[in-house]
Amino acid sequence: MGLGDVPRVVVFRSNRYIYAQAIDDVKRVTLASSSSKGAQGKKGEQAKAAGLKLAEKLKEKKIVRAVFDRSSYTYLGRVKSLCEGLREGGIKI
Repeated sequence: MGLGDVPRVVVFRSNRYIYAQAIDDVKRVTLASSSSKGAQGKKGEQAKAAGLKLAEKLKEKKIVRAVFDRSSYTYLGRVKSLCEGLREGGIKI
């Protein structure tokens, strides 16, 4: 469960893109979101870029920790790359 200072990062993966959003479950508000649309490179690189972009948005809001909710997706490929991008951006998962 995501709180204001430790939001839940939810992942949705389609065939083409990957989407992530940070949610405060108590207030039922999306704090920040990011997707791989418009990113260049292979799908794994696009997912990592989306993670870095989301990390940047969260750090602007002074959020440094998050809970990673991968939904029903396995922790492989693009989902793993997105999480690595979040970690590289300075978010503790």
